[in-house]
Amino acid sequence: MTAPTLPILCSRRQLSLLALAAITSAAALTPSLALAQTEYPDKPIRIVVPYAPGGSSDTLGRLIGRHLQDAFKQTVVVENKSGAGGTIGSREVSKAAPDGYTLVVSGIGSHVIAPVDTPGFEPMKDFTHIAMLAGPPLGMVVNAEMPVKDVKAFIAHVQASPKGLSWGSPGQGTHGHLTGELFRQAHKLNMVHISYKGAGPAVADLLGNQIPAAFMTLSSSNAHVDTGRLRLLAVSSTKRVAAYPNVPTLAELGMPQLTGTTWFSISGPAGMPQAVVDKLNAEIRRGMQSAAVAKVLAAESMETLDLDAAAFTRFVAAEISRWTPAVRSVAAPR
Repeated sequence: MTAPTLPILCSRRQLSLLALAAITSAAALTPSLALAQTEYPDKPIRIVVPYAPGGSSDTLGRLIGRHLQDAFKQTVVVENKSGAGGTIGSREVSKAAPDGYTLVVSGIGSHVIAPVDTPGFEPMKDFTHIAMLAGPPLGMVVNAEMPVKDVKAFIAHVQASPKGLSWGSPGQGTHGHLTGELFRQAHKLNMVHISYKGAGPAVADLLGNQIPAAFMTLSSSNAHVDTGRLRLLAVSSTKRVAAYPNVPTLAELGMPQLTGTTWFSISGPAGMPQAVVDKLNAEIRRGMQSAAVAKVLAAESMETLDLDAAAFTRFVAAEISRWTPAVRSVAAPR
């Protein structure tokens, strides 16, 4: 006769070990379980602005920080950490935990132009690119005492000057510096670049006629253009700026390669959960379309793009491919 099958008896300790093993295996199979059970965000968010206070990046970072704080009902702390063309603050964020609680105001300066000459991180490898904010176009501006009314006259004036001409930008490696150098190269002009530590000092010297011309964001110079102390010759936007309908774009003047804005965005460390990225992207896009933010953008002549996270990431990659050769050509000996 066949012996009856007896149940396998386990001690209480063995049962505990088996239960722990089952829980561990389940967690290994579903790494996003904890994330799914915790609603993001459940603690304060930190946004690093890798530039000094007062500029467009700071304005946009604080605008979207206030919107996220209201929308998420969580504290959002905005912290300025400037230096090295925006790479110091950006590098710090790239090393943070990729949980969505440490973000950076990224952009063309810190994540496209500066990394070419300032190693320290790889923009596409070390970051999760979340959403576009906005950015002003560049303005080609001159002191109102300069005897030129348009770009053609400006070029002729430089060519006729035996010693050439000095011109300024907000700093070495900025979008303004890059565009001004490409303008100089395109027309083979004798122009000497003067690098400033920000738009403020450059505007001050331009107003004082210490430098006769500059390439800088329109939002940095428009107040003085409006008073007549500076003259706006051209803009880098895709179309004419509504506030200055008589001022042509650089593309209209035969320089489409100089079209672009000094755009800013929100990024985080590489490896962020997609659910968090999508939630941030949706709320940032909602904020950028709000009436309060739209009013500021219009006043500052800023443009924005409404892109989901995947499309925005492709945009960043395309900007890197577009501007890297130009950065290298500017850095090459004259």
